[in-house]
Amino acid sequence: MYPVLRDDVRLSLRELTIDDVDAVLAIYGSPDATEHLSFTPRSRAEVGGIVARSIASASATPRDEYALAVAARSGGELVGFARLALDPHQQSAATIGFALRPDTWGVGYGRETVGLLLGLAFADLGLHRVWAARAPLNVASEKTLLAAGLMEEGRIRGHVHVRGAWRDSIVYGVLREEWEEQGGKRT
Repeated sequence: MYPVLRDDVRLSLRELTIDDVDAVLAIYGSPDATEHLSFTPRSRAEVGGIVARSIASASATPRDEYALAVAARSGGELVGFARLALDPHQQSAATIGFALRPDTWGVGYGRETVGLLLGLAFADLGLHRVWAARAPLNVASEKTLLAAGLMEEGRIRGHVHVRGAWRDSIVYGVLREEWEEQGGKRT
């Protein structure tokens, strides 16, 4: 599926462009934004490579990764980076993740971003299951995932090696029928 363009009330998911490097750097280069992620802050060159790979993967056939800009509908400013990747170990399933610019935290953009990713997964791609993982100390992510309709499924011990140590991950999931029962839209 290319190009992706999904709108909600305040945000849109759209394909990344090379012009998005500095806006993604404001997220992936930020110690605050990456505090609970599986990597430490990235350099501009690293972010440029991530954006370039994301653009290249958008035209792959079949497409198994959707690395997308989260943009404000009014003005189009990039406020986040979202990713949906088909899971090669599960039939009709994907993992999702996102990061938002710290100055946009606390206004519900996380829940709206997860909602857009679930719409992409279930309504557009026809998937059966979506899962996500968070760092145990990331309470904001816990609230966001639960508010978006995912349920906590368990803990993966020693899942991520970051900042010189192994860290657990808390896993969440939602099935298409649960998403539909919660008011998910088929568009």
